[in-house]
Amino acid sequence: MQPVRWGILSTAKIGRGKVVPGMMKSPLCDVIAVASRDEASAREMADELGIPKAYGSYEALLADPEVEAIYNPLPNHLHVPMTLAAAAAGKHVLCEKPIAITADEAQQLEQAASQVLLAEAFMVRHHPQWHRAREIIQAGTVGDLRSIQIIFSYFNVDPGNIRNKADIGGGGLLDIGCYAVVAGRYFFDAEPRRVVTLMDRDPAFGVDRTTSALMDFGDGRQLAFTVSTQSVPYQRVQMLGTKGRIEIEVPFNAPPDLPTRIFIDDGSAHGNRSAQAIEFPVVDQYQLQGEAFSRAIRGAVPLAYGLEDAILNMRILDALRRSEASAAWERV
Repeated sequence: MQPVRWGILSTAKIGRGKVVPGMMKSPLCDVIAVASRDEASAREMADELGIPKAYGSYEALLADPEVEAIYNPLPNHLHVPMTLAAAAAGKHVLCEKPIAITADEAQQLEQAASQVLLAEAFMVRHHPQWHRAREIIQAGTVGDLRSIQIIFSYFNVDPGNIRNKADIGGGGLLDIGCYAVVAGRYFFDAEPRRVVTLMDRDPAFGVDRTTSALMDFGDGRQLAFTVSTQSVPYQRVQMLGTKGRIEIEVPFNAPPDLPTRIFIDDGSAHGNRSAQAIEFPVVDQYQLQGEAFSRAIRGAVPLAYGLEDAILNMRILDALRRSEASAAWERV
């Protein structure tokens, strides 16, 4: 198939360091342009990565007729406005997570999604370790999946970082709690019925720096997670069934240059002594994500997760924030 010609909105760290280099590994993705409000910054990234065009405004990139698809890694409050602008210019959009700040805001994209392809950039759903873990669950190897426990944390107290700015959608829930929500929906293959949340907010920044939650998926299925922006960096997914468990060692920031592992354990010996490792060859989940979206643009495969899925995820995040205010269970 002909490669899709991509433009990148902004020189954001996630795009510059991970997503764009991953996409550029693929013969299906031709990254031809990058834009910044500072043309020198755009040129610097273009020179660093070997991107042919650099623009000093987002509007100039969107006006480029050669660009077919946009990757939007702007701060959260600009996800919907700039995705709408890109769609109005006839560009398909892969938007960084979360696709919006609220579900109501995400719904503003519905008309645009009828004209171009829109997707939320949850790269983890393209990694073979997630695919294999779900296949094992669906095969009944661990029995009935009852509980998922997730920890995801990093340490960031930079007042200038967008994750520490409450007025533009900062905080742990929107930044990394969204991954826990996606994991529950993906592995249970269901939607939660109700949620309850405990949040600790940074007194200076106003953002949630540690958020824990319980999510009830019905039929005895529970997800518990803790995410933190001010704790030691760590991540793990544990899934417990009636006959075994699955552990994903590096579930979210899987390295693009090292093999990854999941563990299957029937619980016959303590201390992981009965756990069996499944190792996956080196892959770049950002490359796989870009390829999947490019194939969908070319009509080779359907879009697996579109706007409707993103809106459902936002509704759960909304319910989690309502629970902070009500100090009670909230229906999704």
